[in-house]
Amino acid sequence: MKYGFRYSYIMKQDRHLDAVDRRIVELLQADASISHAELAEKVGASSASCWRRIKALEQAGVLLKAVRLIDPASVERQVNVLCNIRMRSHARDARASFEAFVDGRAEIVECFSMSGEWDYLLRIVVADVADYNDLLMNVVLSHPSVQGAASHFALSMTKYTTALPV
Repeated sequence: MKYGFRYSYIMKQDRHLDAVDRRIVELLQADASISHAELAEKVGASSASCWRRIKALEQAGVLLKAVRLIDPASVERQVNVLCNIRMRSHARDARASFEAFVDGRAEIVECFSMSGEWDYLLRIVVADVADYNDLLMNVVLSHPSVQGAASHFALSMTKYTTALPV
């Protein structure tokens, strides 16, 4: 479990999210910098209880690392490309090689193994079309596991969230 999550097994068998846990998770997804005192006030529990619950949620793998979101325009990364990938081979070593390659590329911010016509779907964030062209032609399509690709440029982002419903 490379990223620490699998949808089929969120909590240990003996621990379930109760209403307070769910509220803590919702609030932390909205603002991970919230203080334990403020969190406790919003969920109707003590600060110590919130701290213990957060630690238990971390140990259970529900809460992963805390990060700060960045405005793409401020770092000149406003072009989002959804890139479908077709593999030459579905052998385990070919998939592992491609996934290691994807993991090493900062421009590739999301990667999904897909069912259907395409094998992978990548979300790639770059400064402009020329950057994407260079990445696609000289890097992605040069990977020995890649047979082909299809690119879809996002015109605008109408919704973006990292928060999951709990």
